[in-house]
Amino acid sequence: MALDGAVRSMAALQQAWPRRHLALLLAAITLGGSVLKDALPLAESYFSNRRNALNVYFVKFSWGWTVGLLLPFIFTSNYFVQRDVLFAARRIASCAVGTVVWFLSTRIFHIVENFTGECFESLNMTVLNEFENKQACRKQGHLWVGFDISGHSFLLSYCVLMIMEETAVMNELHKVEQKPGKATTVIIKTLFVALNTLTLLWIWMFFCTAIYFHDLPQKIIGTIFGISAWYLTYQFWYKKSFSPGLPPELGNKNE
Repeated sequence: MALDGAVRSMAALQQAWPRRHLALLLAAITLGGSVLKDALPLAESYFSNRRNALNVYFVKFSWGWTVGLLLPFIFTSNYFVQRDVLFAARRIASCAVGTVVWFLSTRIFHIVENFTGECFESLNMTVLNEFENKQACRKQGHLWVGFDISGHSFLLSYCVLMIMEETAVMNELHKVEQKPGKATTVIIKTLFVALNTLTLLWIWMFFCTAIYFHDLPQKIIGTIFGISAWYLTYQFWYKKSFSPGLPPELGNKNE
C-alpha cells in the first residue's frame, strides 16, 4: 500500500536524523543562507516575492497549519500506543504550550522593533518624530525602520523541531498490534504523511527566508529563539513530571 510505504520511508528517515542534528542543520541554513545573501545576492525569483502563494497561504499561517495537524495526530497516536485517554489529553497540552511560546515570542519581537525603530516619510526618508510606534507610523502610510527579528526564522524552525518530536511516536506505533487498514491507523498514518510534507515545506521556506530576507543578526536571533523554545520544552521541561510529557517511550531516545 502506498500509504504504508510512505510512512515506513519517512519514519526511517526520522530515525536517521536525531532532532539535535536537525537543530544544527537549521542553524547552518540560517548562517550559510545569510552569508550567501550578503556575499553573492541571488537574482529575483518567485520565492523572493513576499506575495508568493506559499508565503501568503501557508507561512503566514504556519502556526495554524502546524497545530491544526498536530492536535489530532498527538491525541490519536498517543492514545493508540498507551490506551490512556488522560495521557493523550495531557500530551496535547504541548500545543497549548507552543501557542504561548509563539505568542510571547512574537510580542517580544514587536516590542524590540518598536523600541529600536523610527518612522520615516516614505518618499524622502526624513524622520517623523511624532510617531512613536510602528502601528501608528504605518497607518499613515509611512515607513517604520527598526530591528526586525525574523519571525519566520523563529516560527518555522520551532514548527519543524516540534513536528519531528511529536511524529517520532510512529517508531512506537509499529510495535503495537494492529489490524491492517484499521480506520484509526489510517488516520494516524495520513496525518503523519501530511505533517512530514508540511515539514519539508517549512524547511524550504526557512531556506528562502535565509537567502532572500532580513539581515544576518535578525535571522540568527529568530532561529535562536526557535531552537531555544524547542530545547527548553522537549529537551528539558517535558522530561519533568509537571509537564505535558514526551511522546511514548521517547524519554531516552532524543539524544
